[in-house]
Amino acid sequence: MFAGEGPLLHPPAQPRARRKARLAAPDVLFSEAERETMHEQLKINWYRCRVDKALMSELMRRSDARALAQVIPQLLLFVATGTLAYLAYAHVHAKNWPWALPLLLLALFVHATLSRFLFVAPIHELIHKTPFRTPAWNEFFLKIYAFLSWADYVGFRISHVKHHQATVHHDEDGEVVLPQGLDWYGVKFFAARLTFSPVRIMRSVRNWVAAAQGKLSICDEFFSVEWLRRILPESSVALRREHRRWARIVVFGHLALAALFIATGHWFLIVIVTLGCQCCNWLAIACSYPQHVGLAPDVSDFRLCTRTYTCGWLPAFLYWNMQYHVEHHMFPAVPFYNLPRLRRAIEHDLPPVTHGLWATWRDILPILRRQRADPTYFFVPRLPEHAGERVADAVIQREAAQAGS
Repeated sequence: MFAGEGPLLHPPAQPRARRKARLAAPDVLFSEAERETMHEQLKINWYRCRVDKALMSELMRRSDARALAQVIPQLLLFVATGTLAYLAYAHVHAKNWPWALPLLLLALFVHATLSRFLFVAPIHELIHKTPFRTPAWNEFFLKIYAFLSWADYVGFRISHVKHHQATVHHDEDGEVVLPQGLDWYGVKFFAARLTFSPVRIMRSVRNWVAAAQGKLSICDEFFSVEWLRRILPESSVALRREHRRWARIVVFGHLALAALFIATGHWFLIVIVTLGCQCCNWLAIACSYPQHVGLAPDVSDFRLCTRTYTCGWLPAFLYWNMQYHVEHHMFPAVPFYNLPRLRRAIEHDLPPVTHGLWATWRDILPILRRQRADPTYFFVPRLPEHAGERVADAVIQREAAQAGS
């Protein structure tokens, strides 16, 4: 997952002693730079539902056409809402501002709300290399989405494979640390999520400038400094170089765009293009936060530490079907467009789910309130069957990384 917003997390509890044995990861998993950091073999035997081998082979089949049917409409939606916002801005004048300005703000709100999803799910899926059958297309669109949304796909690729390997295990998963806290009390939270947070945007820019200089001394938007240094250690010279190079592409690329927009008299495009994915993340939070919040840490069953819910077609489209999160963690090599079918095949061995964001949050909020008073509490869903099998974390790691792709 792209597990919600990093700054929303309360400071994690003191980590327990590490349980790991250092072994070399198979060479087929990662690039030479990435292999330098993926050297930890854990001893977690994950529970996994049984699926017919022929069906699983079919579900794991990737399709360029189905992936394009997702990315092209989503990118066109970004262009369309951005165009409408720009036209609304162009028609604001001294005589019509009482009705034109609210229309502009509404257009920007819709554009930013939908654009934030360029940051949430596409990066996540493309680093898994599952959407496209052609590997080059995965990398191409990964960079397009990452550039538009200011996403650190280099660090996230390493971190997320570890997240799958050791999902919410303390001291092994720095991406999601349970219990998660959501500071949703007060006007300040809702104002920042419904509009924008200047502080968060400035911090993000500062982080990218530091990364472009090769510095990892400032907290990334998602990761703590300690976790960032662990997944990008100084000893991994090639990986650090790749990370620095991408940061420079993002920083100087957006500076070049800003200069072009100003020089051509279209400065407002900075708001639409450069800042379009940095604001109005309320719906992205509503979709992504349920993934692990309120559930159990340090367990070897994805049904206990990951949550699935179902929803309407629009959130599912924007969120790339990541509401099927238990299924995704159990079988990370299954493309997002096959997750509903996977769900139907194994739902007899999965906890019941809620339908819709409202119903899902109606279940989550009491858990958050209880955890606020008692941080040791976590919700345990009812498990219908235990007819599955156990697989090593190395298997999950290999599938999450799409070995050989």
